[in-house]
Amino acid sequence: AITMVSFGIFEKNILEKTAEAIFEEYKCPVNIRDGHLDLGEFYDSARRQYDGNALLKEVQSMSFHDSDKSLGIFNVDLFIPILTFIFGQAFLNGRTAIASIYRLSNERYGMEPDEELLTDRLKKEAIHELGHTFGLIHCRDPRCVMRSSTYVEDIDQKSQHLCSDCRAVYSSKIDRILDCSG
Repeated sequence: AITMVSFGIFEKNILEKTAEAIFEEYKCPVNIRDGHLDLGEFYDSARRQYDGNALLKEVQSMSFHDSDKSLGIFNVDLFIPILTFIFGQAFLNGRTAIASIYRLSNERYGMEPDEELLTDRLKKEAIHELGHTFGLIHCRDPRCVMRSSTYVEDIDQKSQHLCSDCRAVYSSKIDRILDCSG
């Protein structure tokens, strides 16, 4: 099972639709939980952003006994030292991933709010980051959800599904790394 933990206040609808999309792609049950963290510990005042590496490690340290994978959902501006910002991050072949809606909303770019587009972007980002936990690396197929996204427009251009090559890699590993029975 996969546990999606929301650290912040989110519309119930966006979390449920994201969990549903994760289930549809990976065929594993997704449990939604509320998480609580003092995000101030992860804030870098020089960058005015939150340390994605530290948050990922913190989510990893939390115990979710009923799940094989965990995905932390945030609404803060994430960074890692080598990048200006990130949409999310994961441990390759690990148990933990994070994603943030902070840079996924149209309002961030001076456009009208669009909850459907925001939800679509979060679904793709969640599926992408969880893909890394299943051992999937960035894909060259422009439609594959595992394609790297530097800009939000990159997320919009890809689908929320694995391409046939990534699907084959995932299928070859799934029985060894995840109990999706319930």
